This record gives sequence, C-alpha cells and structure tokens, in this order.
Amino acid sequence: MKLSDFDFHLPEDLIATRPASPRSSARMLVASKDTLSDAHVFDLPGLLQPGDRLVLNDTRVIPARLNGRRHRDSAQGPVSAAIEATLLDPQADGTWGALIKPLKKVRLGEDIQFSDDLSATLERAEGGQAYLRFNLTGDDFDAALEQAGAMPLPPYIAAKRPADERDKTDYQTIWARNSGAVAAPTASLHFDEPLMQALAARGVELSHVTLHVGAGTFLPVKVEDVTTHKMHAEWGRVSAEAAEEIRATKEAGGRIIPVGTTALRLIESAGRSGRIEPWEGETDIFIYPGFKFHVADALMTNFHLPKSTLLMLVSALMGQDRMREVYAHAIEQEYRFFSYGDASLLIP
Repeated sequence: MKLSDFDFHLPEDLIATRPASPRSSARMLVASKDTLSDAHVFDLPGLLQPGDRLVLNDTRVIPARLNGRRHRDSAQGPVSAAIEATLLDPQADGTWGALIKPLKKVRLGEDIQFSDDLSATLERAEGGQAYLRFNLTGDDFDAALEQAGAMPLPPYIAAKRPADERDKTDYQTIWARNSGAVAAPTASLHFDEPLMQALAARGVELSHVTLHVGAGTFLPVKVEDVTTHKMHAEWGRVSAEAAEEIRATKEAGGRIIPVGTTALRLIESAGRSGRIEPWEGETDIFIYPGFKFHVADALMTNFHLPKSTLLMLVSALMGQDRMREVYAHAIEQEYRFFSYGDASLLIP
C-alpha cells in the first residue's frame, strides 16, 4: 500500500481559512456505498434515525501559541530576543513539551517572558522538543494562557493569515470542556445550538468522549509503504457511562456515528476486543485500508489532506476507490477543504 495511492490534486482556493457562519450552514457531502448527494450540515437530523447515537469529542483546545522574549545576562550585558513557542502536552513532572523557535538560541534555565503574568524557564531539550516550566499552575496558568496565547491554527491556515480573537471562538466546539488539545476536532465545529435542538427533537442520542488532539495530527507521512508509518500517541478517555451508552445503542439496533476522526479512533481503541469497554490512556491506533471496525457504523468528518493518515482512515471505512470518487465530486463541486472547511457524512 503506497503513499502515492492517497494523493490527489487540490486547488489552492478550496482551502478554507474561515468557517461557515452560522456553523451548521456548511455544506455536507453525503456518501453511501452507492449514492452521493449534496446537502448541508443543518440537514443532518433528517439523515439520521431516532435511536442513532453521535459520539462527540469534548476536548478543549488551549491557546497554545505564545510569543515572548527570552532574557539572560552576559558579559556584554543583558540579552533579550524574540521567541515563539507552541505548547504540545503537559508532562508528568509538571513541565510542558513545546516547540520553540529558535530553540538553538535558548539556554537551559533561561527566562522567557510571555506576558506580565506568564513566564517560563527551559528545563531541558530533547529531539528538537523543549520542555518548559511555567511560573503558574492550575487555574492561574489557564487564565494567564487564555490572555497571552493564540489559537494554534493548522499550518495551511497559519501560512495564509495569523490567528486572531475570532479564532478563539471559531476553533472551539460548543461542548468543549476538558482542556488539553492543540488542534480542534474539526468536524465538531459545524454544530451550533439550533442543530443540537433539532437532533434532540429527532431522537438522536449523544455521547461524549475525550481525545486530546496533538500537533502530531499535522505531521506528514514520510514512508512510501504506509503500513510502516508510526502514529503519534494521544491521550484519551471513554468513560464507563459512554461505553454503556454505545453498547446499548448497538444492542437496540441504532448506529454509532462518531463526529470526527478523533472520536472514531478513540472508540475503536476502546473496542479492539470486539466490544467497547471503558478505556483511558494513550492511543497510537493507525487505521488504514484492511482495518476491521468494531464500533463505528458511519462517520461525519471534514475533507482531509492528500497523503494524510486521515485520508487513509476514511478509505478504510469506505474503500479506496469509493473515496477517490467522493473527493473527485467534492473538488468538482467546490467544497471547502480542511479544518475550517465543509463536512462529509460517510455511510459504508
């Protein structure tokens, strides 16, 4: 299975840099085994059946991109220079893993000031990644980060424009509650309160799970034989309540439809035995064609990058030939792609 099998040409102007407004007005391509139809996200309740269950990732994106200045004393006097940091994940020792530019210029123990309230020191650097210890913890850290940080927009958006205050709302789901992600579960960004009310009226059930999406979600696949690719690990949790809800829905004949690839990867991690169970830990599950799904019956997701692990995942669900047809239709009909783009509902 070659990386080139998952390549396609995407016109640059189809990459969305802002989301649809209102959220549920985004277009949605509905694909089953035999049919393709053009719809909108607000049509979702009519496409589902009473008793179906949507699985939602309730991770909260932190404003992980920080700009500051590093300070140290030298024989020539005080030295100060600009620094950029992107937080990745909290460590067991209380530090934060981070990407720093320029890392080579920062010395161990050097003070980095991000705002009047928030500063950090570099404790160690390994494999191109820095580990920062901040002056604040807990709620104080969260509050200071909220003021000092910017949303860590994906590279293909950040290359076109800087993050702004609007992104702090746009790049967050309406049900986000567990802080820890540095990338949004983007299929969930299409949901707003009118859509939630319509789903409830339709009798569609909801379950919440948590997967903290990491920056590794944007890393390219660098091997030609995709089966040898090593996924980044991300922390997730499926509660006993969510596992029981999903089991009950399946036993009653309802469909389990994760919203986004993150929710799908998590419930399949929790269901490798063939039956979903409560689960907590790090998952590096890699889903590509040939994968046997135990939990998900369909998937709502955005349109993904060429040669990406996410395109491999949807190809595992629908088949490679079918996904080529789906993406060809999406490009022909000028659907908007990637994190702020339009949606698809994939029903194998």
